[in-house]
Formats: sequence, structure tokens, C-alpha cells
Amino acid sequence: MRLLLTSAGVRNATIHAALLDMLGRPIEECTALCIPTAMYGHPHAGPGENAWEFVAGRSEQPMVELGWRSVGLLELTALPSINEERWVPLVRDADVLLVSGGDALYLSHWMHECGLTDLLPSLEETVWFGMSAGSMVMAPRIGREFVGWKPPAGGDRALGLVDFAIFPHLDHPALPENTLAAAERWAAGLDCPAYAIDDDTAIRVVGDTVDVVSEGHWHRFDHDST
Repeated sequence: MRLLLTSAGVRNATIHAALLDMLGRPIEECTALCIPTAMYGHPHAGPGENAWEFVAGRSEQPMVELGWRSVGLLELTALPSINEERWVPLVRDADVLLVSGGDALYLSHWMHECGLTDLLPSLEETVWFGMSAGSMVMAPRIGREFVGWKPPAGGDRALGLVDFAIFPHLDHPALPENTLAAAERWAAGLDCPAYAIDDDTAIRVVGDTVDVVSEGHWHRFDHDST
């Protein structure tokens, strides 16, 4: 699986170009599945109007509305109650998974519960296009500062499909607490490398190659294991 990990979707031409490069063909030729699950775990994201706006392509984070050939809805909380043959082929056939923000640990929990986590390694050509929590979930940990919904096992462990953590929405005007100094304190409490990224930045992961595409600002924190 190829990963495009953002704070806020496609906010500029550089991120758009990175997405096109990962897809390998025009957006209008690609099929997408929209995953809003993380929103339900966050008190300010869903359920309700914000979740509908994301699914309908009317949010401030451009993802669903980019002009896909088709967009389907995949709600992870429903999947454990239906047979896998009803949804697994949809995931395998999708070119891109559009994964909303919200609560990363809630998303991680339901990815495990429904079996999507086990399916991901086989999706070699699929693009995971994450926004905020939809990006953070790929990390080994999210950091205690971002723990909202508490998983049954406790802690702040996420999927660990990449070896770095993500601090999103760096210096966002609506989030005055998301400063570089705050990100530095957050990173100091982790046991892995970490990135703080603003809404004009994305982290691209293809195989073992990780790079940053940005028209904004970002910072990498390298964990000191000594």
C-alpha cells in the first residue's frame, strides 16, 4: 500500500501532483472509497453535520470532491456485522481510500475489529489518502496529547504501519495550541521519529521511501535512543 498522509487533504498543487503520481493516472479514471469512521470518535467531528459534509465532498479538506470516477462509502463500524464478501471486494477494487480526520485510536480500533488492518498488506497498488487522524493512525503511537477516545487496552498505540508519528495542523490559526514548541514536547515523549506538519504539507510513503511534499512548513524530530 502507498500512503499519502496529510493534515487537511489536497490543499495545494504540490500535494495534488503527489496524489496523481501515486495513482498513476488521472483522478477521473480512479475509484475511491470514503471512510468517515474516525469522525464518530471525536466530540467535535461527528456524528452529524461535519460527517455528512466530509462524505458529501463539502468539507474544508478537499478529498471526496476531487473528481473521482466513483466514490463509495465504507463505514468500518458496520462491517463486523456483515459478511466479508460484501465489502472486501470493494476495498480490493478501489484505487484510493479517502480516510477522514477525527480520533485516531477510534479509527485504529475499528480497523482491527472489522479486519481492514489484516487486508492492508495485500493492497499493494492502493493509495491510502489520510487526513489528520486518518494519517496519524498509521504511526506506532499518537502521543498522549492526542488521546481522546480510549481503547479497551488503554495507551496510545496505533497501527505501526510506518515507523514515525505525526503531529498535524501545525500552527493552524484555529488551534493556537498546535505550536512548534508543543510539537517538540510531544515528540520528546515518543520512542520513534516524528513529523510536525501544517495543512499545506503531506508525507508520502512508497515502499521503504518516505519523503515530504510541501508548500508550507514542517519539522522532523529524530528520536534519540541513547
